[in-house]
This record gives sequence, structure tokens and C-alpha cells, in this order.
Amino acid sequence: MIDLIDVSKSYGQGLPAVNHANLHVDKGEFVFIVGSSGSGKSTLIKLLLKELDSTSGTTIVSGEKLEGMKHRRVAKYRRKLGVVFQDFRLLKDRDVYENVAFAQRVVNRPTRVIRKRVPEVLQEVGLAGKYKAYPDELSGGEQQRVALARAIVNRPDILLADEPTGNLDPKTSEEIMKLLEEINERGTTVLVVTHNKEIVNSMKKRVLTMHNGVIISDEKEGEYYEA
Repeated sequence: MIDLIDVSKSYGQGLPAVNHANLHVDKGEFVFIVGSSGSGKSTLIKLLLKELDSTSGTTIVSGEKLEGMKHRRVAKYRRKLGVVFQDFRLLKDRDVYENVAFAQRVVNRPTRVIRKRVPEVLQEVGLAGKYKAYPDELSGGEQQRVALARAIVNRPDILLADEPTGNLDPKTSEEIMKLLEEINERGTTVLVVTHNKEIVNSMKKRVLTMHNGVIISDEKEGEYYEA
């Protein structure tokens, strides 16, 4: 599903942001990526998103090699990915339904498919009754649920979540992580970048720890610790 083979990413002088990373993630895994600020976590996610190109090494996602991928191919590749960010990134001038439907419109899903799928996914994230609400009428947790619905509406192979609970209180954070776990149980591979030590330690998932761009540990049922 995901393979990094001796992958490095440098922005210039100094230590690489990602330094000779080797990683294999099987289909259906749930993986936390942890480490202090500047450890390379977000750079790793951007490499998988093809927002950045590696300086060296080989990155293969769902059978596609990212190095050397033609620009015109990138948009189609990203359809295999769902992405959730700390700051939600919702369209403020559109209601919940249209925020989620937007992800289907950009890949030219027929209207009949959108009308069926959007209510389904809003039900999955617990927002069936909020489809007419606008982002500024929702709590932070509800906004992140909308972002999750938008990320999974096209049934991606992989969900990348970059600090998805960073702006949320502990109770809401637990609820969002439970949703991510449910999405994973339905077959989606999930990678979560987080600083939330309590959640990582309570969920007993695979944990990758990064420090100065290096993956320094990879534990099947790991815990969060500061390098």
C-alpha cells in the first residue's frame, strides 16, 4: 500500500527534513506518526500527497511510484487519498452538504451519485441533521466531522490526518479519533500525525516516532515518547 525506500527530503543546507526513511504500511493499517515539532512528520505527509518531491529515494503508494510522476497524473493519483488538517479548511460560504458534495463535484461525480452518497457519509460522521448548517454555525468538533466526511466521501484507499485534533478539547478529540478508527475498520488505511500523547497511548496502534527527519522507532502497539 505504502512503501518508502531510502527516502530523503532536503530544503537546502542543514539536516534533511526527512532522512533516509524506510517504511512499509499494509492495506488497512492504522498508523500514528509522532515526534517533536520539526521532526519531519508533516514533510512525510506532504511527500505522500505529492505536494513535495523527494530529494532521493523511492516512494510507492497504491502501486504508483511518485518520483517522476507526470504533473497531469498527480490530480488523479490524489483521488486515492483523503486528507484532514488541523484547521478544517472548510468553504465558509457553503453549507455542510455543499462542503462535502464539493469533493465529489471536482471529480465529476453524477448528481444522482452525490445526492445518494453525501447523506450517507454525513450519517457516518454523526451530522445527518446538520446538512444545512454553515461552518461558522458549528463547533470545532462538528467542523472536523465535516472535514472527515469530505475526506472519505469518494471512498479513498488512504486517509492522511495531519494533527486532526490539534484545535479540539480532550472529549471531542476522543470522538474524532473514534471516527477515524471506525473509518479504518471499514477498510481505509489511516495515517495520523499527532502530538496527542494521551490518545496515542490509549489506542494501542502502530506508532512511528520521528526525530530530526529520521524514523527512530516503529512499534506495532507503541506508545508516544519524546526522543
